[in-house]
Amino acid sequence: MKKKLLALLLSSAMVMSLAACGGGGAASSGTPAASKPANSGAPAAPEANALQVTLVVADTFGDRSFYDSSKEGVDKLAADKGVSVKTIECNGENHTTQMRNAADGSKAGDVVVCVGWEFYDVETVAPDYPDVKWIWIDNATSAPVPNVLNITYAQNEGSFLAGYIAAALSKTYVVGAVGGEDAATINDFIVGFQQGAEYYASETGALISVVKNYANSYTDPAVGKECAIALNDQGADVIFQIASATGDGVFEAAKEKGFYAIGVDSDQKYIDPEVIVCSMKKEVGSSIYDAVSALLDGDSSRWGTTWVADMSTGYVGIGYGEEGSTQQVPDEVKSAVEELAGKIASGEIKVETTR
Repeated sequence: MKKKLLALLLSSAMVMSLAACGGGGAASSGTPAASKPANSGAPAAPEANALQVTLVVADTFGDRSFYDSSKEGVDKLAADKGVSVKTIECNGENHTTQMRNAADGSKAGDVVVCVGWEFYDVETVAPDYPDVKWIWIDNATSAPVPNVLNITYAQNEGSFLAGYIAAALSKTYVVGAVGGEDAATINDFIVGFQQGAEYYASETGALISVVKNYANSYTDPAVGKECAIALNDQGADVIFQIASATGDGVFEAAKEKGFYAIGVDSDQKYIDPEVIVCSMKKEVGSSIYDAVSALLDGDSSRWGTTWVADMSTGYVGIGYGEEGSTQQVPDEVKSAVEELAGKIASGEIKVETTR
């Protein structure tokens, strides 16, 4: 299933800047402030006949969010379950070839995990390897494929909370988002972020504007930095990064320019606790871990379906960093966010989506 463009909803109280990075919101650089290992322990040596999990990522590890979260999940499987783990980084190209390489190196019953929308050919490749179990992360086949488990995420729900927090912390009444590209998944974050900011505005009577732009890259912090600076020039003093490693530039800009940032996918506060106020967590690693663990226990019922990992199941939410880290979000806002999360999980609040 190829990328789908979204026409974003605008509200009277929310003004969405349509500038791409380069005009109304564009490009510059940054060195990550801190590094966190992708896994916390050395996995035990697998048995010769152990289940093999091959993780194939669309770009590269080292983003400290989306791809690294998937690596944490398979490394935990190795440590806890004794599976054998192989990894393939596509570096943005040859996705179909690398899927076949992963499957050609697998035996019956092994699992190939494809992380990224770029693996849309899985629906034609997987039937060629019917004895291999496939997991496609962050997208879904156009029709069910018996040996493919699609895992999508309700990132719109977690982003609603991020938007609420951003609006609550803003002193300028302008908040922003830097997306990796103008695509359905990224825009799913943005519509949730917008709705959360709008919800805060409706509660307080404030007029909150949301501005956005796209970096058109997931691997270029220089572009992410310029995008963030462009939004800050429009008044945004809290900016949500939705751009994988490109988002490191958002954090650098926040430090230099004195505004706040919100991390994505993993709890990224440790990177710079003074400027990253929270993160919208999307538990990619945990969902892979749980799906493969169930398979090891003899449950393959999810294959041939699409599993939506959402707030009600705990796979999306907000992280405020490790205990003892600097906190910018007041306790009363955290309490409000917790209450909102419950309303989203129960269905009382319906969050807009591009899905």
